[in-house]
Amino acid sequence: MSTAIFKQYQDGYYTFLFDDGVQLDFEEIHPKALYHYDLKNDSSYIGKSFELLFIEAFDDRDQAIYRIQRLKLV
Repeated sequence: MSTAIFKQYQDGYYTFLFDDGVQLDFEEIHPKALYHYDLKNDSSYIGKSFELLFIEAFDDRDQAIYRIQRLKLV
C-alpha cells in the first residue's frame, strides 16, 4: 500500500499526492472504500493522509484508468 494526501475531488476525479511528489487522478474508487470515506462530498478529508492500494487498467482506447481498491485514513 502507498501513502498519499487527498487533494481534491473535481470533475469526476479524485486527486492524491504521493510521498515522492507524484500526483495521480483516480477515476474510480471501490464502493466499499467510498462507504467509509465520502471523499466526493466531505471536504474535511482534503489534506488528510491515506494508505491506498490501486490498480491501473486500460480502456478500449488503451488509456490508463486508475482505480483505488482499498483506502484507509492514517
